[in-house]
Amino acid sequence: MSNPEIRELEAFLALAEELHFGRAGERLHLSQSRISQLLRALESRIGGRLVDRTSRRVRLTPLGEQLHTGLRPAFDTIVATIDEVREVARGVGGVFRVGFQGTANDPFMGAVTAFRDGHPDCAAEIVEIPLSDPFGAVHRGEVDAAVVLMPVLDDALVLGPVFSARPLTLAVSDRHPYARRPGIDAEDLAGCPLIGVDAGAAPEYWRLAQAPVVTPGGRAIPAGPSVSSLQEGLALVRADRGAMLLCDPTADYYGSHAVAFVPVTGLPDSSLALVWHRNHETARTRGFARALASAAASAG
Repeated sequence: MSNPEIRELEAFLALAEELHFGRAGERLHLSQSRISQLLRALESRIGGRLVDRTSRRVRLTPLGEQLHTGLRPAFDTIVATIDEVREVARGVGGVFRVGFQGTANDPFMGAVTAFRDGHPDCAAEIVEIPLSDPFGAVHRGEVDAAVVLMPVLDDALVLGPVFSARPLTLAVSDRHPYARRPGIDAEDLAGCPLIGVDAGAAPEYWRLAQAPVVTPGGRAIPAGPSVSSLQEGLALVRADRGAMLLCDPTADYYGSHAVAFVPVTGLPDSSLALVWHRNHETARTRGFARALASAAASAG
């Protein structure tokens, strides 16, 4: 018996996920009758029913469930491979724009270099993303992907490599009492106003992760001023207007004689992640994600 045609597999996958002939047809820009015809052809090739149909519902048979479970990842791999080969064949030209928050650290710059080496016809541009708007540039299409501080809880975004997990430090004025300590516990934050991120574009869950309002033990943390950039936050720290939680590498990069960086225990490490919009994914995006994952693994 001949193997299934690609259109039959597409129709089956759409129907398995929509569980509705009309919606499956709309998804593939085909008529409902054409979806039904393709499904019957596939069932004939396989030799068994894949879908139970009634006047009210559509559901997969056990055979259909088995086929969907095995077919979906394989089909996605085929489509992605074809996309990548097509882009290689025509030359991956143009511009790949990647944003970053905080400091452009070694894994990030290593990924940019590796991507440029692997895609000489594609210019890789680096764009700094405001602290107060971590995901906006991706949503607006201003960048193709972005390296942002975790957490990321946005269904419209694909979460790529998560890397650079580092302990947190507390940036305080060199006049602050904590500046003379070798370290503090997270519960000590209850005695120190934290500088937060401006409300607006940044989601609340993300802002609270950067400047929590309670300690792990439930004690209230005073709220300090809110800022839109890291530089603005550090200026307020130097003025002793509050303190700011930063990861180790950022503290090293922005070290200042007027600011002390005090290690904090009892809080989760800070991590970075590559994200991109799931509706705008390309072979170049996947290529950069692989380059970043490799660079991050090499950096440890």
